[in-house]
Amino acid sequence: MSMFCYQCQETAKNTGCTIKGVCGKNEEVAKLQDLLIYATKGISEIIVKTKANVAELAEINHEVLTSIFITITNANFDADAIEKQIVKVLGLRDELAKKTGYTENQDAAVFTVGDRASMLEKAATVGVLSTENEDVRSLRELIIYGIKGMAAYAEHAYNIGKEDTSIFDFMYEGLAATLDDSLSADDLVALTLKTGEYGVKTMALLDEANTSRYGNPEITSVNIGVRKNPAILISGHDLTDMEQLLEQTQGTGVDVYTHGEMLPAHYYPAFKKYDNFVGNYGNSWWMQVGEFESFHGPILFTTNCIVPPKTPEVATRIFTTGASGFPGCPHIVADENGKKDFSAIIELAKTLQSPDEIETGSIVGGFAHSQVLALADKVVDAVKSGAIKKFFVMAGCDGRMKSRDYYTEFAKQLPNDTVILTAGCAKYRYNKLGLGDIGGIPRVLDAGQCNDSYSLAVIALKLKEVFELNDVNELPIVYNIAWYEQKAVIVLLALLSLGVKNIHLGPTLPGFLSPNVAKVLVDTFGIAGIGTVEDDIALFTA
Repeated sequence: MSMFCYQCQETAKNTGCTIKGVCGKNEEVAKLQDLLIYATKGISEIIVKTKANVAELAEINHEVLTSIFITITNANFDADAIEKQIVKVLGLRDELAKKTGYTENQDAAVFTVGDRASMLEKAATVGVLSTENEDVRSLRELIIYGIKGMAAYAEHAYNIGKEDTSIFDFMYEGLAATLDDSLSADDLVALTLKTGEYGVKTMALLDEANTSRYGNPEITSVNIGVRKNPAILISGHDLTDMEQLLEQTQGTGVDVYTHGEMLPAHYYPAFKKYDNFVGNYGNSWWMQVGEFESFHGPILFTTNCIVPPKTPEVATRIFTTGASGFPGCPHIVADENGKKDFSAIIELAKTLQSPDEIETGSIVGGFAHSQVLALADKVVDAVKSGAIKKFFVMAGCDGRMKSRDYYTEFAKQLPNDTVILTAGCAKYRYNKLGLGDIGGIPRVLDAGQCNDSYSLAVIALKLKEVFELNDVNELPIVYNIAWYEQKAVIVLLALLSLGVKNIHLGPTLPGFLSPNVAKVLVDTFGIAGIGTVEDDIALFTA
């Protein structure tokens, strides 16, 4: 096989992409990403074995975060950029080894840095399949994918100026552990749960970063139509990029629209002062292939969610920044103060026509934990009166598979006395269905981005306290979660670490779970897949 990757839900035959990624990455990109992860493991091993003070390694910490983030599904397709990052990380690794006196330098002189052929040859020996034992491989990859999701959230917090060195400590511990052949499967299971614990800590850090800078999300009606001005579409997840783009477009006559996971930016009070921040265009990430054509203006990718465009014309309007990248598209880099110059995007927007209108109306969101807890009395009364019988947590990711129509039909067929709690792009499967409300409480409560699944956990724990229950699993809450990539993995592990059981995960269980590892999750936590809409609703509402 020319490559092997099974980190996302759409991996070929649910076993692994071996020729080209379903996401669009080619063999070269896949192998370089494997080598980049391997390089971060090398740094991690030095830090763990020499007990280096992580608080003193600011540059390394940030480069490791960025490196891991680059390898998330749909983030970076630029082989040259990935090679450059590998060279940078290996240079930092060698400097650290020299500084700490570490003499077991990882693979010194085994491959030539900067020689693409040599690097690809080495990459073929350090990828997923380099771990021969299927169960150990499965657990190692589960930990790595959880750390990938954690790195994404830690990077966003870091960009706002918030960091927690204990999170870096754990990431290094976890990555180094995947090189340690002395660890048993039981050791790796324990480390998997620890990954979830630090996932909770990381999402809490990002929540604090976002709310301290931009305010607590508020219930907000977001326009999904268009105006007649030239416009920029911003995708991804990073709110600091959103902030800087809005600052630089103010007064230019250029409007800004969100796409996909950037929709929840509308819920933050700090962004409402910009009169050119006018709405959300389109739907989930995978629908960009058509929606970008009708938008006409430039598109700024701040993180992952890139789908390789089908037409060359769309590619001429794509810009990337942060961990994202695509061959031939301009990449905008921050200066030493974290500032980015988006003037090229703005000037291009002025030369292009305004977006075509693809829908009209509005959608409502902003139900993060602060807003929902402000409505706690109303929610509790509705539960006690029987007006709300159950809550369904349907957070997570959307994707292209036809089988994901399940989530739309599931939402449509839920009884009218149920409420959906959502976060992430999974919301696009049902947030425009007009499911109504229960006594003024909308039946779809959107907490925000995938990282705002943390809000749903906070809400559940608060309800447990209010109803004086001993176990969060005694609440009238059902977890029916869709997953696609590695940020969903850390959300899942975070929920498990909080004691949540009987989570249903779909549309398929991860291909990277070996039968034995899957059995551990089923037996210990009650993890299950999905069935038919009718059978599952009958099961959940019994």
